[in-house]
Amino acid sequence: MIFLDGELSADERDDATARFRVIPVPLERTVSYGSGTAGGPAAILEASVELERLWRGAEPCSAGIATEEPVACDGPLPEVMARIEARTRRAVAAGAVPVVLGGEHSLSYGAVRGVAAATGEALGIVQIDAHADLRHAYQGERHSHASVMRLLAEEDGLRLAQYGVRALCAEEAEARKRLGVVHSDGEALARGEDPVLPRDFPRKIYVSFDVDGLDPSVMPDTGTPVPGGLGFWQAIHLLERVCAGRQIVGIDVVELAPQDGSRVSDFTAAQICYALMGLERQFAES
Repeated sequence: MIFLDGELSADERDDATARFRVIPVPLERTVSYGSGTAGGPAAILEASVELERLWRGAEPCSAGIATEEPVACDGPLPEVMARIEARTRRAVAAGAVPVVLGGEHSLSYGAVRGVAAATGEALGIVQIDAHADLRHAYQGERHSHASVMRLLAEEDGLRLAQYGVRALCAEEAEARKRLGVVHSDGEALARGEDPVLPRDFPRKIYVSFDVDGLDPSVMPDTGTPVPGGLGFWQAIHLLERVCAGRQIVGIDVVELAPQDGSRVSDFTAAQICYALMGLERQFAES
C-alpha cells in the first residue's frame, strides 16, 4: 500500500524527488491498556486512498510523497529503534521530510534521533498527546511509550513542548520542571490559554502527534482514550500557531489502534498526516 494511492502521478511517487517519505512502523510492545497499534500504519495507508488531493486550497502531494516498506519491528527494542533511526536519517539526508506512521509512541525515540542526527542542528519536539510520556520507565522498559519523551529530553537534550496533556503523574510533573518542558495542557487550552513557543525554542521542529491527543469523540480507536481532548480543527490551528515561522523537518502520527467495522479513526489519522504535510508546505513557502 502507498499513501494517497490513486491520486499521485508517477513523478509524485518518485522517492528520488519526493518531499515526503512515509515510513510505516507497525510497533506494538509496551501498550498499557488497549491493543492494536501494530495495525495502525496499514489502516492509515488504506484510509489515505479516500483523501482528496486538495487541502485548504493547496495540494501538498504535488511536492511528492513516496511510501517506503514497513520497518521490521522484531527483535530487541534498541535494535528496532536503530532501524527506525536509520530510516529517518536517510530521508532527511536526501532532502525529504519523514512522515512516520505508528505503531506505539515509543517509536519516536528512533525517529527523532535520526532526524536530529541528519539535520545536525538544534531540534525541538512539538508533541500533541493526552499523556506526557515522561516516566523514567514503564514496566521496567526504558524504550516505552510512557517514557519516550523523557529519553529524548533527558539523554539527548532536546527541547520539548507539549499540548493537550490531561493525564499526568507526579514523577512526570517533576520531570517537566526539571527539564524545562513547555506545555499547555488540555484543561488550560479548553479555558482559552494561548499556546506559544518561547523565542529561544529551536527553529527546526519535529511534530509528534499521538492521536489520543484528540478527544475520544473524534478519535475513539486508540489504546488509552482520555476525556477532555482536542477537537480536530483545534489541533490543526494549534500546530499552525505554535509552528509558524519555523521549519517542520520530521513528523510522526502514532497510537492509532484500528477496530473492525470502524473507519472514522483510520480516516481521521490519515487526514492528520496529510494536514501536517500541508503545514510543512505552508511554512516552507511563506
